[in-house]
Amino acid sequence: MSAHLQNYVQKPEVAASRWRWLVVAGKLLITALTLGLLYHSVFADVATAAAWRGLLAATFTGAGRGPVLLALLLVPVNWGMEAWKWWRLARHLEPVSFRRSFRAVLVGLTLGFVTPNRVGDYAGRIIELKSRRLDALGAVFLGRYAQLVVTVLAGTAGLLYFLLAFYLEGYAASKLGVVVAVVLLNAAILLPLYRSRLLLAVLSAIRPLRRFRRFLAVMPTYPARAIHAVLALSGLRYMVFCLQFGLLLKAYGTQAPLLPGAAAVTATFLLKSLVPSLNALADVGVRELSATHLFGLLGEPALPVLSASLSLWILNIALPSATGLVFVLRLKVLRKRKAASPAADEADSRTPAA
Repeated sequence: MSAHLQNYVQKPEVAASRWRWLVVAGKLLITALTLGLLYHSVFADVATAAAWRGLLAATFTGAGRGPVLLALLLVPVNWGMEAWKWWRLARHLEPVSFRRSFRAVLVGLTLGFVTPNRVGDYAGRIIELKSRRLDALGAVFLGRYAQLVVTVLAGTAGLLYFLLAFYLEGYAASKLGVVVAVVLLNAAILLPLYRSRLLLAVLSAIRPLRRFRRFLAVMPTYPARAIHAVLALSGLRYMVFCLQFGLLLKAYGTQAPLLPGAAAVTATFLLKSLVPSLNALADVGVRELSATHLFGLLGEPALPVLSASLSLWILNIALPSATGLVFVLRLKVLRKRKAASPAADEADSRTPAA
C-alpha cells in the first residue's frame, strides 16, 4: 500500500520533469530557427549580405557614418516606445512593470520572427502576464491595430501623392474619386479603434468570425484616454521608423526631395503592411519591391534604396530578434524571480509615469 502511494505521489513530479524538458526543447527549437533565419536572410542572401557590408562600411567610414549611427541609436527608442505602448495596455489587466513589458516585447519579436504573420508576438507578450491571458490577446490586438491605423493614415496620404502626380494626371474626376475613397477608408479604419463595440457586433453577426469575439471582448473596457495614449505612441514610433529610413537613405546617397521622399517612405510601409507574410523574412521582398518602385518614380536608382531598406530591416528586426533570444532562454528563470518578489514588481509597475 505504501509503495503504491509513493508511486502515486511521484507522478506529478515526473510530469513536471517532462514538461521542463519540453520547455527546454521548445526554447532550443526557437533559438535554432531564429539563428537559421537570421543567417539565411543576413549572410546567405546575396542582396542582404551586400547591404549589411554597405551598412558597416557606411558606419565606419565616409559621410554616412553619422546618419547610420543615429539610425542605430534610434533602435532602442523604437522598441522602447513599443514597450511603453504595451505597458499602457497590459497594466489595464494587471500590475506590470515597464521592465517586464520591454522584455515581453523583445520575446514577442523573437517568436514573431519565426511564425506566420508574426503571431508569435501574441504568445511572447501574454506569457509574461500572470492572469487574464485571454484578455491579453485582445490587448495585443488593440496595440497592433493602433499601429496599423497610423500606418494606413500616413501611408494612404503618401500613396495618394503618387496616384495624383504620376498615374491620374489629367483625370480630374478620377482624382476626386480617389481622394473621397481615401477619406472614407481612413474613417472606416479609425472607427473600430474608438467604437470597438461595433466591431464586436460585426463579429457576432458573421458566423465564421464569432469565435474571435471572446478574444476581443476586452477592447471596449479601455477608456478613450488610454486609446489616445496608445495611438499617440504608435504615431511617435511610426515617426521613428520613418526617420530611420530617411537617415539610411541619406547614408547611401539618395537625393530625393523631402516631401516626395517622405511620401515614398510612408507608401512603402503601407504596401508592406497589407501583404500577409509567412515570417519576418518574407517582409523583406515586399518592402524592397515597393521602395525601389516608388523611389524610382522620383528618379532615384534602385541600389541605394534597396540597401537602405534592407539595412532598416537588419537594424529594427534582425538585431532585436537576436537580442530577444537571451530573454527567451531565460524566460522561466525570470518568471520565478518575479513570483518570489511580487512587491518589487508592483513597485516597478508605477514607472514610467503615464
